[in-house]
Amino acid sequence: MDQDTALRLYEAMLLTRLAEERLVKLFRQGQTLGSVYRSLGQEATACATAMALGPDDVIAPMIRNLGSMFVRGVTPEEIFLQYLGRATGPSGGREHNNHFGSVARGVIAPTSMLGALIPVMAGVALSFRQKGERRVAMTWIGDGGSSTGAFYEGLNFATVQNLPLIVVGESNGYAFSTPPERQMAGHMSQRSQGAFTLTVDGNDAAAVYEASAQARQHCLEGGGPVFLVCETFRMKGHAEHDDQRYVNPGLLAQWAARDPLPRLETWMAQRGWRPDPSLGPRLEAKLAAEAEAALEAPWPGTGALSAGIFSS
Repeated sequence: MDQDTALRLYEAMLLTRLAEERLVKLFRQGQTLGSVYRSLGQEATACATAMALGPDDVIAPMIRNLGSMFVRGVTPEEIFLQYLGRATGPSGGREHNNHFGSVARGVIAPTSMLGALIPVMAGVALSFRQKGERRVAMTWIGDGGSSTGAFYEGLNFATVQNLPLIVVGESNGYAFSTPPERQMAGHMSQRSQGAFTLTVDGNDAAAVYEASAQARQHCLEGGGPVFLVCETFRMKGHAEHDDQRYVNPGLLAQWAARDPLPRLETWMAQRGWRPDPSLGPRLEAKLAAEAEAALEAPWPGTGALSAGIFSS
């Protein structure tokens, strides 16, 4: 990873963390239309994987992969408008959180049905092969989501068809409140369905980037799908309404010491690369202004209730 990429990756991870902190404030003020699902401690698994892709590749993020959407050009303004349910948001006030896509930016809309994106993205990858295009599809799945039938069906199909699909397994400690040992036998990497498997420290952004680049090259060379397992930890509850009382405080402290942001700072400093010290304050000011503007944006009118639903 060169200096420019490292600095862009750091900015994407910091933007993700600060944007989610701003969303939490809006949630606690009663402004959002639902809860907030954070990726605190997991920013590297979303940002570094997406950063390693090419401009024509396609992603399908999940609820904790906001960072991947920022990497692909989605703006904080769009995110705030979406969470606040405003008419000028990406879904016109019909959806919440990051449940929207942008085909022009190579983003397929997320879904709450865990595992369902894997067969969808296997289909996207199949279209690349049928058209003879050198492109890769990527999606993510958590510990619990890897226990769903759709996960097995989609990854098995991709493996049998030798498709250019990367499935990022976020081994983040809990499926809502259930630890891995209560819902799976063995390690998450053993669920690969025969796909080429890589396991990496998910809190080491540089390592995640390098593994993702390797996975992409494997796909482009015709090696078939890759199951990229990132060992990380969810540092907040399932959502802001979850107080995380089921997690041992000592375990949280252990993972807090492995925070991916300062680790990336250290990695860059060892190479003489340092982010602009004004980056954090600039991003915070920008996010505060965009959140305030989103609060002033109009609500959807009742006349638009059936728009995009019924055919005339």
